[in-house]
Amino acid sequence: MNIFVTGASGFIGGSIAAGLVRAGHHVTGLIRNPEHAAELKRLGIEPIVGTLDDRDLLIAQAKAADAVINAASSDHRGAVEALIEGLAGSRKPSGKPFLHTSGSSIVGDASGGERGDAKIYTEDALPEPTPDKAPRVAIERLVLSAAQRGIRSSVLCNTLIYGHGAVKGSASVQLPRLVRQAQKSGVVRHVGSGGNIWSNVFIDDVVELYRLALDKSPAGTFYFVESGEASFKDMSGAIAKAMHLGPPQDWPLDHAIEEWGYEMASYGLGSNSRVRGTRARDLLGWKPTRTSVTEWIGHDMMNGA
Repeated sequence: MNIFVTGASGFIGGSIAAGLVRAGHHVTGLIRNPEHAAELKRLGIEPIVGTLDDRDLLIAQAKAADAVINAASSDHRGAVEALIEGLAGSRKPSGKPFLHTSGSSIVGDASGGERGDAKIYTEDALPEPTPDKAPRVAIERLVLSAAQRGIRSSVLCNTLIYGHGAVKGSASVQLPRLVRQAQKSGVVRHVGSGGNIWSNVFIDDVVELYRLALDKSPAGTFYFVESGEASFKDMSGAIAKAMHLGPPQDWPLDHAIEEWGYEMASYGLGSNSRVRGTRARDLLGWKPTRTSVTEWIGHDMMNGA
């Protein structure tokens, strides 16, 4: 299969693209920086230099591909519209897969690092989004509605992803921020009391799910991608132990915002995001290999990749 992947130099997109190459597919990857081309070639990925604003390029690549995976941005509506147009306008048979990457901060409660109610959400009972997340959810609905245009579209809503990426120098979103702050200050900190809980998933299991979804996912399907959960207090404690530092410290939200910005501090690190996903297991036969992020932190995080 000829697959076009956006965000191919990133942690998620690069890992997915490299995994698909290992599975025997031909993968073309969109990158913004030409300096990343050599690394993609090392992984067997054909690099295409461009941005999500290059509408004509995205349309052309989607038309030429057998399948498209958007792993560059969950919030760039123009890019998603262009990819859908290219897939729908292809002269090849309809039903080409389009996998769109999102994140479970769409159900985040911006609790300031407190557990609070910590509600659990399922794929069949999604809440109305907060104003902060409404644009992202609108894009997800656009992707799912593309099934009506003969596209086998799916939304894969990832939780906190941990592990080492395939692309050298790439890193996941949340845990590396805690690590970098600790390296800078000598203290691991979490937002508020750290009682807030996030569902999570291992990067290799994410890669396998995307591979399965390309082959089997029904059109118009939304997936939560999760295989465990942990509080930030537990994760920061595991990080402190792995880095041989003292106990983690609470950090007021306003201080966290100064360090990480509003979006990351309030949602990525300071909210509850608890979900349960059954569709990947039931529809695709997905079987995650790891279920404990704290175990990975303790045994593998500092090994690098």
